[in-house]
Amino acid sequence: MKLAARNDLCSGCRTCEVLCAMANYGECNPKKSALRAIAHFPVPGKYELLLCTQCGTCADACPMGAIKLENGAYVIDRNECTGCYTCVEACPREALFTHAKELSPIKCKGCGECIEYCPRDVLYDAEKEDE
Repeated sequence: MKLAARNDLCSGCRTCEVLCAMANYGECNPKKSALRAIAHFPVPGKYELLLCTQCGTCADACPMGAIKLENGAYVIDRNECTGCYTCVEACPREALFTHAKELSPIKCKGCGECIEYCPRDVLYDAEKEDE
């Protein structure tokens, strides 16, 4: 899956952030989301979703080899990750996030939960759209 967004449809509700945290951590904590709704002020109602493009730069940068390609998405192996955050610094989109209670960075693994429940159909699988 290749997660993509139609930013012009985004209202900034942040439902995607809550769903992501719930799906991956079992917590209603948007700060543990692997994507972010960024507000562009002073333009009212203009939002952009910051998404991982699965480019692999993080995997190349990881000194432990803890980030591996699985089913089209780069996934962090939490057992191998040492929490050095080299991958976070290397990400060209700044789409890896840290949280004080997590040793490993938070990164999209392409689960698609955010697509299913986005109330405005902002998020979609670009691979399916191309078909």
